[in-house]
Amino acid sequence: MRTLFWFLTLAALAIGVALLGRLTDGYVLWVLPPWRVELSLNLFVLLQLAALLVVYLLLRLIVNTLRLPGIVAAYRARRARARRERTASDMLRLFWEGRYSQVLKLAEEFAPGKVGAPGPAAERGEAATAGLVALVALKAAHALRDPARIVRWQTQAEALDGTGWRTARLMAELSIALDGRDFSAAHQALERLTAKERRQISVQRLALRLAQEEGNWAEVLRILRLLEKHHALSPEQARSLRLAAQRRLIEACADDPAQLLRHWRSMTADERRDQELAVKASRLLAAAGACAECAELVEEFLDETWEPALIRDYAACPGGDVLGRIAKCEKWLAAHPRDADLLLALGRLCVRHELWGKAQSYLEAALAVQPSCEAHLELARLFDRLERVDEANRHYRAAADCQEAASQSRGGKNSV
Repeated sequence: MRTLFWFLTLAALAIGVALLGRLTDGYVLWVLPPWRVELSLNLFVLLQLAALLVVYLLLRLIVNTLRLPGIVAAYRARRARARRERTASDMLRLFWEGRYSQVLKLAEEFAPGKVGAPGPAAERGEAATAGLVALVALKAAHALRDPARIVRWQTQAEALDGTGWRTARLMAELSIALDGRDFSAAHQALERLTAKERRQISVQRLALRLAQEEGNWAEVLRILRLLEKHHALSPEQARSLRLAAQRRLIEACADDPAQLLRHWRSMTADERRDQELAVKASRLLAAAGACAECAELVEEFLDETWEPALIRDYAACPGGDVLGRIAKCEKWLAAHPRDADLLLALGRLCVRHELWGKAQSYLEAALAVQPSCEAHLELARLFDRLERVDEANRHYRAAADCQEAASQSRGGKNSV
């Protein structure tokens, strides 16, 4: 359609010029004695136009000839830039293929001695390619554990900080330092990032890894809260990491029961409902002799979630309000009448409070529900105290037989 339009336009223009020529009967007279030239006005106009066209073409030829060196230089620069971009693309592909030696070989071929040097090349847009090459080569050198090349390419990358590659370079250095467990260098790289940059999710992930490696579990919890807020971790990942950090913090409070209990109360309700954390905290409190604190923790947990493993520590702690714990266990027994661990704990508490008859009945009930070495041993010790030697010896033998059977069973499983 466009071709037809221009054809019709040119045809109309030609017709117009032809009609205008027929209406013009003037002439041009050139006199140069002894010569005389007479031309029609139409021919003179056409000759003038042709002369202007020839002059224009001649001037264009001269200008293009003068510009030829610059055009050739620009062409060569474009070819060189395209070649460098292909090199950078190949380096990225080889890096993800794991061919690190080939990556470094291509990096050496990438304008040796100029990568990272600020100047006109960087101003023409090659800084992006140069920065990419320097950082990929740095990561490849790290993958090959080549310290000399790491230092070299790190220096090259630092030279490009002014062209927008500073954050990327610091992130690479942080990752490399973490892989090498160089926590001092990792902290330096992290501190050089601005406050805004440190809030980025990728930086927070590396900071989380650094805190885990250093055992800074309070910092781990702080970073986890930020990552959860931005949905950077799945709920399962976040919970697993959070519980692991809380476990380490509980272990750190082993020598200070009051601090351990304060920390336990500062935890979220979901964390306090975790069985493993509750067992860890109760055992540490019992081992430290903080029976009142241990009882408080166990009672709070078991009132919401029944977990027999906690009953052992609840009964094992020698101090505290033993009678109150017996009453609490009897209350739980109403809801869990056939729980062997609860019956065994009640028997131990009654022995500690010298309630011999109740202790015997609870221990025998535990044996009736589920025979165990511990129940036999507790009954044997109880009968020893009551000087009922025959019954004590019978339960001692039963406990020994039970332990031997358990040992044989473990040995059989190991051999399999």
